Amino acid sequence: MIKVVSVMKRRSGMSVDAFQDYWRSQHSTLVAQLPSLKRYVQSHTRLSGYKNREPAVDGISELWFDDTDALSALQASPLLGVVAEDQKKFIDMGSQVQLLVEEHVIKDGEISGAGVKNIEIVRRKSGMQVEAFQTHWRETHGPLGAAIPQVDRYVQNHARLSSYQSGREPLIDGLALTWFANTDAMRASAKTSEYDDTRADEDNFVTVPLDFVIATEYVILE
Repeated sequence: MIKVVSVMKRRSGMSVDAFQDYWRSQHSTLVAQLPSLKRYVQSHTRLSGYKNREPAVDGISELWFDDTDALSALQASPLLGVVAEDQKKFIDMGSQVQLLVEEHVIKDGEISGAGVKNIEIVRRKSGMQVEAFQTHWRETHGPLGAAIPQVDRYVQNHARLSSYQSGREPLIDGLALTWFANTDAMRASAKTSEYDDTRADEDNFVTVPLDFVIATEYVILE
């Protein structure tokens, strides 16, 4: 399976409520009809994230396909153009980031309680080679994050190496997704020694501080 992640901000002048409602109730219907799409998840930044500041992003979408052939075949579908046009009604297209990623499930636990999803936008440390960055993130940092007791599930999303070919440089290098039972569990995690160890390691491979949002996840197509 491969995944396409879209990181998005709402269109200028659009309220958060209107953005979330249109994305979930209108746009999702179109996307769910895309041929070869296997799974579709929306993650909406929680309203509490807007109380004191404008969050880094308004949400992310995750689309799963069997392989790159399925993704290539999708380009011939007329519905893809319809989806792209509809995005303009609620997304700031100039700030949208789309990334083809490899998923690495670091902690494969069940999501308990109501479920709170933490989304961290990952950019590698300046001057670090891509493969060294991905190896450190997965093999060294991953076990540190997975050891935090309150983390129910932990998935790293690494930009595919093809994103860096021919001198290209994606705007972000990946997304770290972690799930907690609730916001109390998330707060409690920040008081653990395992959390301190995880944060201390970030200087070794990523640009800090990391942009992040706390989101509610909606599974549109399972």
